[in-house]
Amino acid sequence: MNRTRSSRFVSMSAVAAAALVAATGMTQVWAAPPDALVAAAKQEGQLTVIALPHDWCGYGAMISAFQAKYGIKINELNPDAGSGDEVEAIKANKGNKGPQAPDVIDVGLSFGPTAKAAGLLQPYKVSTWKSIPDSAKDAEGYWYGDYYGVLSFEVNGDMIDKVPADWSDLLKPDYRNAVSLAGDPRTANQAIQAVFAAGLSQTKGNVAAADKAGLKFFADLNKSGNFVPVIGKAASLAQGTTPIIVRWDYNALADRDTLKGNPKVHVVVPKTGVVAGVYVQAISAYAPHPNAAKLWMEYLYSDEGQIGWLTGYCHPIRYNELVAAKKVPQALLDKLPPAAAYKAAVFPTLAEQDAYKDTITKQWDAAVGANVK
Repeated sequence: MNRTRSSRFVSMSAVAAAALVAATGMTQVWAAPPDALVAAAKQEGQLTVIALPHDWCGYGAMISAFQAKYGIKINELNPDAGSGDEVEAIKANKGNKGPQAPDVIDVGLSFGPTAKAAGLLQPYKVSTWKSIPDSAKDAEGYWYGDYYGVLSFEVNGDMIDKVPADWSDLLKPDYRNAVSLAGDPRTANQAIQAVFAAGLSQTKGNVAAADKAGLKFFADLNKSGNFVPVIGKAASLAQGTTPIIVRWDYNALADRDTLKGNPKVHVVVPKTGVVAGVYVQAISAYAPHPNAAKLWMEYLYSDEGQIGWLTGYCHPIRYNELVAAKKVPQALLDKLPPAAAYKAAVFPTLAEQDAYKDTITKQWDAAVGANVK
């Protein structure tokens, strides 16, 4: 997932998210953090966050709920900042204990290890640590996955009668001049991940061979006349230029809300080749309010916090566990693709991402020959 806040989707409003919290009783699933931590955090009295727009992943309602629960003021810096900006804010405020120094960051996966290597983070393992997949966290607790999206098919239901269920379906004659990507696979992370996901479907989960298999898949899609070399967006979906867009599920679900049934939008997680893109949380090594930062992490990784992210269509890292325990309100599940669709999600490592990104970006022109723009 690209971490450019200014291009974030507009999902559920803070007001709507808060209403859902109240309607479903989400506050009742809270597991209380240690009393000593709560007391220390209240003594600090403030938490400084950065790059958290209220319309992203349900953050507006979550910020309000945390402040109300603990009486700790949240100071919000630059909501439109990107991951790189967040890391730079830590660097620039190493000796600053004032309001411009962030206590916590929420960044793309690749920024966690680099920030740790630069000595910018401090370790902390939340009480639900064991339920976070090993592939999505630093073993020492310097950073940990918080939420993710998976590649999905966003479909204009007014134009497409038979909704595709898997990658292989996209090759059928039914979808001539219909399939697009949400970016240029030579430069855009979302599109690169989509090519990889298609290949993973073709190789039955063989990560090492998925990059070239994905290129072949899109070459075949292009030759069949099914691929549209236009960057798919909500407007092009509605206009019918790109009636099927391969994009992150949270963007597709947000489009469904934005378009309000005109046209009808189907969001499908494919049966195979389900690839997840992860964001991570971390605490600044120079946090002016380290205990408030730890308490914030406890909140985010509690049942309540995890479900809060889900109201913004971002799948929390503990999603499968919460669904299995029947802790996700049915009203919320009804707005999402089936929970079973996410159980097979693959979380590529950074090394794997670097490898297939190199192959796809460099070989797209020769292998596929479609100039996406």
